[in-house]
Amino acid sequence: METGVMSGPDLHWEEYLEEQFSLPCHQWDQYSPLTLAYIGDSVYDLIIRTVLVKRANTQTAKLHARASGLVKAGAQARIMETLREHLNPQEEAIYRRGRNSKPGHTAKNADRREYLEATGFEALMGYLYLKKDYRRMIDLVKLGLEECGYGL
Repeated sequence: METGVMSGPDLHWEEYLEEQFSLPCHQWDQYSPLTLAYIGDSVYDLIIRTVLVKRANTQTAKLHARASGLVKAGAQARIMETLREHLNPQEEAIYRRGRNSKPGHTAKNADRREYLEATGFEALMGYLYLKKDYRRMIDLVKLGLEECGYGL
């Protein structure tokens, strides 16, 4: 094994990432909602892709088609609508900041309202991810998918 390279199931990757890159802790609720949405988009996509891949070893075209339907702005907006009543005040504030942000563009297959709702959802996902509240993040994703009938 190379010097300085670790492996093994006991390694918590997020802690190792912070250690290796000297990443400081922040007050994530003070971050720009668009920055939170930037990482939240990827985190949500990773959750969806992880579930799909672990459920079935199938053709990548099928995986992509299924994932694309769940990560597009319209689906995220619909999920967010079902989650609003389940948010605590801090989560609601993060969501609203994302929804009320002024992104410089919109999604090609979504109207402005859907896009802003999706941005709020992504900001919430990014916030929960960065503060390491993974259980809450996953529970909200699962609840939203179930309530929307996405059957994942």
